[in-house]
Amino acid sequence: MRFSLNQMTVPHMGFESFLDLAMQLGCSGVEVRNDLGRPLFDGIDASEAGASIRRKGLILFGVSQVYPFNDWDDEREVAVRRLTEAAVEAGSKTISLIPRNNGTGLGNGERQAKLRLALRSILPILQQFGMIGLVEPLGFGRSSLRSKEELAQMISSLDAEAEIKIVHDTFHHTLAGGGALFPESTGIVHISGVVDPLLSIGEMEDKHRVLVDHRDRIGNIDQIAALLSAGYRGPLSFECFSPEIHRLEDAFSAIKGSMDFISSQIAATAA
Repeated sequence: MRFSLNQMTVPHMGFESFLDLAMQLGCSGVEVRNDLGRPLFDGIDASEAGASIRRKGLILFGVSQVYPFNDWDDEREVAVRRLTEAAVEAGSKTISLIPRNNGTGLGNGERQAKLRLALRSILPILQQFGMIGLVEPLGFGRSSLRSKEELAQMISSLDAEAEIKIVHDTFHHTLAGGGALFPESTGIVHISGVVDPLLSIGEMEDKHRVLVDHRDRIGNIDQIAALLSAGYRGPLSFECFSPEIHRLEDAFSAIKGSMDFISSQIAATAA
């Protein structure tokens, strides 16, 4: 398994400290974000940030994010181009594309049309820069793109398998009701757990997303094992939104404990 660290798991940590943590954890790489209330790479020039990542023996697995990518307009096109250019300078092969998540654009027909327009418009940009767009279906009932199957069909209809990949997020997969995994179309896997025993699936939100341990309620181990068994060999990236995780005084020990738990459980599953 190749673990990765998403900046959302330790959002208050400075960029260089974040990289040092990923290196100390033995991660293969990192994902960086532009939605943490400060500039991408903490304002460091993208090429310098990429060089620092490589010096620490890490891979830049992705640069996040354009939101909402499926409400396509001139502003969105500028956002995609700017993020793509930053990703290229930093040495990433992917950018993250997040669908609208506010309860609008949900209608059958409307959501597919908006998705098609956005992906068709983004494709030439991705092709120009040799970039891959990672599209993340969100499992919330208010999301305008919940279904990986719907996304996979759209990618196929556009003949865009080389340029568009799916994000398999274990949290959102569960919220969306599970279903097919599409390992061959998956560009990255986001992992986080939910442990609150009082929550129904429909009540789960980003703030409940913690590190995966034996209390996990959303089937991380089963999902990861199934993906690996089906041939997925990409990164497994920790993406925890819970303030509880963000407040950890010893992030290293907590994340390392989760990594060890996942590794041992997958090994036992494979035995």
